[in-house]
Amino acid sequence: MASLFTKIISGEIPAYKVAEDENYLAFLDIFPTAKGHTLVIPKKEVDYLFDLDDETYLGLHQFAKKVAIGLKKAIPCQKVGIMVLGLEVPHAHIHLVPMQSEKDLLHFSDKVKLSDEEFESLRKNIASGID
Repeated sequence: MASLFTKIISGEIPAYKVAEDENYLAFLDIFPTAKGHTLVIPKKEVDYLFDLDDETYLGLHQFAKKVAIGLKKAIPCQKVGIMVLGLEVPHAHIHLVPMQSEKDLLHFSDKVKLSDEEFESLRKNIASGID
């Protein structure tokens, strides 16, 4: 059965996509811990990050770096944190979280509520900063 993320890749489920190429996709987390919280995934459906083949694993991180640069341009923050977390979706993914302090990653269960308009504005701002 296709994962939730595979359904986002195929367009069956809508998402606020900020970047995409033939192998990877980045989209806003709909239950963000901070404004701009973005998920980066390979289009290849593999459950565990460290089960990815080397080429896909390295490519995912290179793609995430581009997204993080765009994210930092769009969201005023000290740094963009990276985290591998989540057992509920069996599809390898990386969380990129704008950080003002370390607590932004340490309190990962705290969520931010955003309107559809805020999500769309963030999506556009982040996407415009990605080369």
